[in-house]
Amino acid sequence: MSVLPVAIAGATGRMGSLVARAVESDAGCALVATPARGALDADWNGARALADFTSPDGTALLADLAAARGVGLVVGTTGLDARAKAALERASARVPVLVAPNLSPGVAALKRALAVALAALPAYDVEIVERHHAAKVDSPSGTALALAEVVRNARPGTTLRAGREGRVGPRPTGEVGIHSLRGGAWIGEHEVVLAGPFESLQFTHVAHDRAAFAQGALAALRFVATARPGTYGLEDTIAV
Repeated sequence: MSVLPVAIAGATGRMGSLVARAVESDAGCALVATPARGALDADWNGARALADFTSPDGTALLADLAAARGVGLVVGTTGLDARAKAALERASARVPVLVAPNLSPGVAALKRALAVALAALPAYDVEIVERHHAAKVDSPSGTALALAEVVRNARPGTTLRAGREGRVGPRPTGEVGIHSLRGGAWIGEHEVVLAGPFESLQFTHVAHDRAAFAQGALAALRFVATARPGTYGLEDTIAV
């Protein structure tokens, strides 16, 4: 079995260092480059897949570099802005681009299950609650927004609302409320509630250990090393 050469940008950060250790511990992968902030265009030493844990600006640059170098790209960076998203769209015409604000295989499975539930319960209201540690800098979480995107794909015209305050009136049809909790040392918890007139259905994912994200990253790196150009999510790595 051939060994997959992997590069990781942002390898000194919390997620990047975790994934770097997982790559180094995996007999099927070799960590060949860790381009640093300010030198993302350095030699990637023949990497066939690169994982990005930098910043929206870093993602935009890495997307253009990956497209030019023919390297599959896994994006774990959250809070992507319009410039980064445009760069990723350009890159996806030339290389596989897998965007996963949450690299947990469980969240990938949750997104698939949610899509099935939305199709079966088209009139049920949807609310999303997410919990993260006090140091998290973006809100709502990238995962919450990705779950909301599943709802939008199933129900065109859906609008998002970050929390509620004051006399907001009755809940509008087609609105999804996203509620962000910050505190303590929560690694990450996400709950999607589908509320009908006589019952409710809840999907809950709890990350107990960040090692789950590393396993998802390994699956994503292997996937983009052989996939066709295009845009993917972690759910595309799960067998059906």
